[in-house]
Amino acid sequence: MLCSIAAKLKQRIIMNKFLFDEDLPVLGPHDTADITRGVCRYLRNLNYSVMVEFKLKSKRRVDVIGLNSAGKYIIVEIKSSVNDFKLDKKWHEYTPFADRFYFAVANGFPIELLPSDYGVMIADAYHAHILRDAPILGVNANRRKHQNILFAKTAANRLYRTIDKDL
Repeated sequence: MLCSIAAKLKQRIIMNKFLFDEDLPVLGPHDTADITRGVCRYLRNLNYSVMVEFKLKSKRRVDVIGLNSAGKYIIVEIKSSVNDFKLDKKWHEYTPFADRFYFAVANGFPIELLPSDYGVMIADAYHAHILRDAPILGVNANRRKHQNILFAKTAANRLYRTIDKDL
């Protein structure tokens, strides 16, 4: 019985590896704009409303934030190079504002450098793929209420600026 379980597990790993290899974005390097675009397209396909360069209540600006129909926030920190990751120490301040937190990098980025406590996406300019799922973090109820208002106001103001360029 143990042998049959091991055989099934090995078969499942081989099948998942094959499917995973087929779905992986194009090998990098890609710049920040490419990775951001691919992540936003991916999140839109998952029915998230997304914004880039969103300023949190803490005045920190996240690369990508998404809000789904259940009212849950996903924050994605884009890293276009190893140097970009090593020099940035601000991302720790974003996690209290996210129900899930991901790093997004190009295919070929050494993901072993990224903290294992958070999710990882591989992206190019056209799509993204979750390499490691993010744990559910949760957002404090007061913070969520304020963030919902801030998200709505920011989206409305950005939309209005598209029709009134003088603002």
